[in-house]
Amino acid sequence: MSSKFRRNISLTGPLSFSKKGEFKEPLGYAGGSPSVQHALQHTFKEMGVSKGLKGLLKMNQKNGFDCPSCAWPDPEKPKAGVEYCENGAKALADEVTHQSIGADFFQKYSVEELSLLSDFELNKHGRLTEPLILRPNSLHYEPISWEGAYQLIADEFGKMDSPDEAIFYTSGRSSNEAAFLYGMFARALGTNNMPDCSNMCHESSGVALSETLGIGKGSVKLEDFYHAEVVIVAGQNPGTNHPRMLSALEICRKNGGKIISINPLKEAGLVNFKNPQKIKGWLGNGVALADIHLQVNINQDIPLVKLLLKKLLHLDLENQGQIFDHAFIEKYTEGYDKLVADLEKFEEAHLLEQCGVDQQLIDSTVELLSKKTKIIVCWAMGLTQHKNGVENIREFVNLLLLKGAIGKPNAGTCPVRGHSNVQGDRSVGIHHYVNPTLNERIEKHFGFKAPTKVGYDTVETIQAMHEEKTKVFVCLGGNFLMAASDTRYTAEAIQNCELTVQISTKLNRSHLVTGKTALILPTLGRSEKDEQNGKEQFITTENSMGKVRWSKGLFEPTRGSIKSEPKIIAEIANAYFKGLHSVPWSRLGNDYALIREYIDKIAKGFDDTENKSKGSGYYLPNNVRELDFSNLPNGRAQLTINQLPKHDLGANELMLMTVRSHDQFNTTIYGMDDRYRGVYNERRVLFMNESDMKSKGLQKHDAVHLTSQYDGKERKATYFKVIPYDIPKGNLAAYYPETNLLVPHNHFADRSQTPISKSIKVTIEKAVV
Repeated sequence: MSSKFRRNISLTGPLSFSKKGEFKEPLGYAGGSPSVQHALQHTFKEMGVSKGLKGLLKMNQKNGFDCPSCAWPDPEKPKAGVEYCENGAKALADEVTHQSIGADFFQKYSVEELSLLSDFELNKHGRLTEPLILRPNSLHYEPISWEGAYQLIADEFGKMDSPDEAIFYTSGRSSNEAAFLYGMFARALGTNNMPDCSNMCHESSGVALSETLGIGKGSVKLEDFYHAEVVIVAGQNPGTNHPRMLSALEICRKNGGKIISINPLKEAGLVNFKNPQKIKGWLGNGVALADIHLQVNINQDIPLVKLLLKKLLHLDLENQGQIFDHAFIEKYTEGYDKLVADLEKFEEAHLLEQCGVDQQLIDSTVELLSKKTKIIVCWAMGLTQHKNGVENIREFVNLLLLKGAIGKPNAGTCPVRGHSNVQGDRSVGIHHYVNPTLNERIEKHFGFKAPTKVGYDTVETIQAMHEEKTKVFVCLGGNFLMAASDTRYTAEAIQNCELTVQISTKLNRSHLVTGKTALILPTLGRSEKDEQNGKEQFITTENSMGKVRWSKGLFEPTRGSIKSEPKIIAEIANAYFKGLHSVPWSRLGNDYALIREYIDKIAKGFDDTENKSKGSGYYLPNNVRELDFSNLPNGRAQLTINQLPKHDLGANELMLMTVRSHDQFNTTIYGMDDRYRGVYNERRVLFMNESDMKSKGLQKHDAVHLTSQYDGKERKATYFKVIPYDIPKGNLAAYYPETNLLVPHNHFADRSQTPISKSIKVTIEKAVV
């Protein structure tokens, strides 16, 4: 922006504590009647009783719509009317809320005024209802016609010196149909600049699994959990982030399976689960899910797994090869001798000290794993968002391969995806790298040559925008600013753009921190009817376990002038190409069945999606399930050598990991409570070991500032209340996005470039309130 005019936007909203904040003992269980109560309260308040019940009864049903929240799969036979969780109910209510805002709202409030609100308050204003423009040197959004918005975007694309000055970001809420069109338009424009939300979360999983097993997805199906002998839940909090997973773990326990939790925090959902779909879940004591809790130090999973492998190896030698599956290792893997030699280099005492887990718990874990072969490892951001995130996952894959727990029923890998279709986005072509086979199919079926230059991922996008190498930034959903690392740096980068475009359902801070010109294009939610040219459409998604399934909206669209994502993308493309292009953009925007025909032809593994996605859906091909490693070196799964993490903490530094509260999903804040951890009406809190508090001279509820120092640059997040908590000494936890300010943009996982949001070195300073 010009030096004469710059919008004064708050990146955080209010920094003061809530006067109504309360802190209680953490709950010892997840689910139960409170989860039903809170789900219904939220739903009825936002949607009304009749509409709320109607929506809940249709969500995740075979003839209904896919939950707009997480990507946990639905059972083959969903329970009639009750296949949803508290978070799913909140997501639905958030989407179908009675509250809405349009031009009058933005005429009344400037973007500077709105930025002083919290992320929770911004979200509560409701659905966006008409296209809006924030013009240069203006502080207020104003109405713009759809045609005017499309032409503005087309004109800005036309002004670019290179197609690579455009960025196309995708969130995980988009359908396969929308993501496919979006990716094809970016390529037709001439760029592979397609960062997406998986760059910030499960990119480490994709890289690690591709390197070791030949596919960047998990290998298990939902039903595999039911009869697994051991399920390892590492770096994941299913009680808050994927509550329906607890039902699968409950079935596993009922069938004799054992559960191991690996996490610095002992989360309520894995301590005890009261299934809200059962009477005894309301009245009984619940089910203790995790048999073993390994409270590992932050990002010390590799020394933990090495210690387990080393002990298992010694048992294997003592028992004449009866612990590891040597027949499997010999037939399907490569690198066994090198791995064994590497394990012998480490002292058990050093590994034990580094991981911080009690010796007795280690021995119990080894004893359990030594006797079992049907093992599932599932994980989330607690493994991926570190400099060594890729290596973390590869080390767990080593464990599975040595036990022969790959490519057979009730065993394998399970990266638990966050947003509901983040995996589907990738499957239909949202990625910044070049896939020659995909490009060939694009040319064959769409008639244009796709670009062959690697595009920007999320980290590279932010840097490119900061260096003024880009001009147009388009976001298909999401809240890019608050999801990304290094919030201040990212905000500066975004404001360097000529035009930013947000295709959104609701207001968030990314609508306030913008380019010189900004557009908001309001879109349909997952649960709303989508009618094009008089015909009702459906969309498809892919869940965490690779199943593609249809989803059809139930409710009449929110009032105002809103359009579907596929329609918006098709009309932008048509405006840019002026109707003169080999891709029939207009027809595709009007007929999603035609989009699916092209998906089947161009995207790998899709087949007769129009028909096979109906009902319970169909699985995409997965080479691991077939024990086919032909695309890997020597046609074998790869055992790998992974180094121990090195953090080099200073004398006064502690290790911070960012976490979600129970009242949020990704960057969307539904409420101000985290009842599982005993926090009410407050988010600026710091969970801290009591001995660390004592050494720092801190009392319960003292206010502190957090500072990170990387490469000589200081980053500061101010005013957090200290909460004594059961977390290993030297470790801290706090909610994001409030602490994303501390995450350096230029520190990320090797090879995947996932930000280090779960292992940030910080110092603590007592604040004067």
